[in-house]
Amino acid sequence: MNLANTAFVLIASILVLFMTPGLAFFYGGLVTAKNVVNTMLSVFIMTGVAILLWISLGYTMAFSGDILGVVGNLKHVFMAGINLASLTPTKIPVGVYSLFQMMFAIITPALFVGAIVGRIRFKFLLAFLAAWSILIYYPMVHLVWSPTGWLAKLGVLDFAGGTVVHINAGVTALVLSVWLGRRLKVDSQHHYNLPWVLLGTAILWIGWYGFNAGSALAINSVAVQAALTSTIATGTAMVVWMGLDIWTTGKPTLVGVCTGTLCGLVGITPAAGYVTLLGSIAIGGLAAITSFYFVNVLKPKLGVDDALDAFGCHGVSGIVGSILTGVFATKSVNSAVTTNGLAYGGGFHLLGIQLLATAFTIIFVAAMGCLLIYLLRLVMPMRVNATEEKLGLDQGEHGERADYTIGLSERLSTYTADQERYANEFKGQLQHLQHHSSTHSV
Repeated sequence: MNLANTAFVLIASILVLFMTPGLAFFYGGLVTAKNVVNTMLSVFIMTGVAILLWISLGYTMAFSGDILGVVGNLKHVFMAGINLASLTPTKIPVGVYSLFQMMFAIITPALFVGAIVGRIRFKFLLAFLAAWSILIYYPMVHLVWSPTGWLAKLGVLDFAGGTVVHINAGVTALVLSVWLGRRLKVDSQHHYNLPWVLLGTAILWIGWYGFNAGSALAINSVAVQAALTSTIATGTAMVVWMGLDIWTTGKPTLVGVCTGTLCGLVGITPAAGYVTLLGSIAIGGLAAITSFYFVNVLKPKLGVDDALDAFGCHGVSGIVGSILTGVFATKSVNSAVTTNGLAYGGGFHLLGIQLLATAFTIIFVAAMGCLLIYLLRLVMPMRVNATEEKLGLDQGEHGERADYTIGLSERLSTYTADQERYANEFKGQLQHLQHHSSTHSV
């Protein structure tokens, strides 16, 4: 065991786990007050469910054996027969590698929750999560990250999850939005808590170092490069989105800056360990521009109610990052790059592979997602009824509410009214002192 590499990947795993509650704050701050609990719970419950699914079926389906280059086998259900102390090529235990991959299996389905807030039944979401993990996510992991996977053999480059995580979750979000239909009335109220949005964004950015740098699976120059490119692409996207906000509306917005930040993180994910610093600037900027255009121009024309722009951010920026990896990847950064990207004299070979992998991911996820939704709808309702949707899913699905300050505000307003009514009484001894002073003055 390489102690440094093992400690590094353990810390990276913890950082990736930290991203899921961060995402809960990000999405919870964006929705309106009546759907905060449902949104945050829908994200956070992925943690427990995905852990159990990964241990029981995920690892063996992703990394054990091979069936047609698409999925593994079921020889190691519940990790049976796996020597967790055996070492990977970077001399970390298989148990640690499995833990690291488990965290990706948690955060990925949590991403598509943002598209469907305020109208999906919680029980349907849980059933869909289980089916989606088994029939879509684990095969995608095998296809791209298992050495025997079809896309891996083709030579696709996906450093930390452009296809596996972001395009996958983004397309799933779009498919769910289409099947659910538009909300009865799109709330024009303010976001529940903008400081939560910033808090969630900051947690996601911090966690993303585990996501991207951790994917080097070792303390080496590639991990350093991934950390640097992730930082630079994210900063670029943040500034570009703010500039586009000012250019189009005249005002910079906190939600816009946070959204741009997330687009930069998403865009650089597939390329982080393969591109130069200048390449990361290009990817971050182009990801922000493309997602901004989709969210503000194209999405209104499509009429799809992706409530928190899960596809517009993760799907679109993931597609941009995956394709641009074929343009900016270079052997000078990572020896795993066998053919340079288009910008470094490698021709269209790598770009063609990236385009094929991106298109395959979109088609596979969309087709399987539609099939799963169709089958699940035969046995359970997908959408809450109109009464519950108007009431809000916090009360309708969970019998809870997030706005704990309402009761306090009511008590404070009552206290203020009483204070005015009994003003002299509240002055206490001070009242007599003031009365004495005024009499003496006279």
